[in-house]
Amino acid sequence: MDLRDVQDLRAFQALSFDCYGTLIDWETGILATLEPWAQDVGLDLDGEALLLAYADNEAAVEAENPSWRYPQVLAEAFRRTAAALGAQVDQDRLAAFASSVPQWPAFPDSAQALADLSRHFQLIILSNVDRDSFAGSNARLGVQFDAILTAEDIGSYKPNPRNFEALLRQVHTQLPELAGRPRLLHVAQSLFHDHVPAKAAGLPTVWINRRHARPGWGATPDPGASVQPDWVFTSMAEFAAAACG
Repeated sequence: MDLRDVQDLRAFQALSFDCYGTLIDWETGILATLEPWAQDVGLDLDGEALLLAYADNEAAVEAENPSWRYPQVLAEAFRRTAAALGAQVDQDRLAAFASSVPQWPAFPDSAQALADLSRHFQLIILSNVDRDSFAGSNARLGVQFDAILTAEDIGSYKPNPRNFEALLRQVHTQLPELAGRPRLLHVAQSLFHDHVPAKAAGLPTVWINRRHARPGWGATPDPGASVQPDWVFTSMAEFAAAACG
């Protein structure tokens, strides 16, 4: 579904992407660790309840420790989630979760959609991970990005405005001014991590609403503010078809 004319999508020079939740199925990746652990420690919680318990802890760790690399964030978020649920988690499982990002699967439509989009736009990653973790995910996506900005590079995690300031600096350096043609469109699933701060930075946005068939926020915290993306699609395939015409 588009809120503005899809023809307008084709005017942009570049697309910046969130990765996890948008291109990589981070909820499946997270639950690959949390669900067996919950069963082992006797927690009677389904996957959605585990994601809900986890989401705010990860966001809090990122806000409190902006210079930490993402594996440290994952381990601490898991430890806090376990404590909040009244359970224990051993060091081996914490370490395994911290290093699990390269094993998280890509959504089935991500690689082809990116390949199609790369023929029309420059592609930029703005992701809340470290360089090593993203390298594993990039191999699954099968496309060469024109720029990659991670939390490790920037020294903070979205939704910190600093991350979008860094993105805009990158684009200002990388892309020439073209008369009448807008430079950048931000594409993401998370309203909390991406759409709220991107709109505050003056960027138009596309919401890839991966959770359109499921209620609740899952692994992403409630955005805590009203935000209106410029376009909404339910998949990367749907977005790429509209943007590539």
